Amino acid sequence: MESEVKKIIKGKKDILLIFFTIFLIALTFLVIVIAFNKVEHKKYIGQELQPRNTISVSGQGEVVVKPDLAIVNFSVISEDKNVNDAMKENTQKMNAIINFMKENEIEERDLKTIAFRIEPRYEWHNNAKRRVLVGYEIIQSLEVRIRDMEKIGVIMQGATNLGANQVGSLQFTIDNKEELKNQARGQAIEKAKKEAEILADQLGVRLIKIVNFQENYNRPFIPFPSIDMLEERQDIALTPPEIELGEEKIEITVHITYEIK
Repeated sequence: MESEVKKIIKGKKDILLIFFTIFLIALTFLVIVIAFNKVEHKKYIGQELQPRNTISVSGQGEVVVKPDLAIVNFSVISEDKNVNDAMKENTQKMNAIINFMKENEIEERDLKTIAFRIEPRYEWHNNAKRRVLVGYEIIQSLEVRIRDMEKIGVIMQGATNLGANQVGSLQFTIDNKEELKNQARGQAIEKAKKEAEILADQLGVRLIKIVNFQENYNRPFIPFPSIDMLEERQDIALTPPEIELGEEKIEITVHITYEIK
């Protein structure tokens, strides 16, 4: 019986010895790998593994066109002691302006209400030592996008005659900018490519491939000054105002980096 117990104990010791030996071998191998990696890492510290020679060039393209879209805001401001009366007046005037726009071939997609507010008006009464409600102010604003540039003056004049007592944010822009941006970008890329070819020839190197590309889009924005129309209708000119469109410049600068050999 004792001999069998001894055999079992001896067997367990042998198994533990085997596991311990395997563990030491694995640990030794791991230490060797880590040490080898550190040696390889130190070998390349401060060195570029794959040095790449490059040159960078820039090109600029621009397209100058006349604006083909005008955006302007018309507001109707109504005041009355009774909110219902103020609302009625404001609604009648704005509806008349919207109908006028449609009669002048402004599509519904180019008409957008951008503001509608009802604000109480108070006055300070010294006798009562408190604010007293004296009426209401209703403000409704309509954004209009005008595509027929010859009608700008007529539309502005018509809107003010029908009750718009504030006109603001008149600005000119281009409806399809992407097509013009593509033209300007194409010009800029062609100029940059020619510059790269000239530079490579002067340096005695060969262009391999483009490794980096960046572009900057610059469109100077010059807003048209806002116009606050007087509420007195007699102060408004009898003839439509002359509107000068000017020109708009779309400018793109590209930066291209080439790998050279």
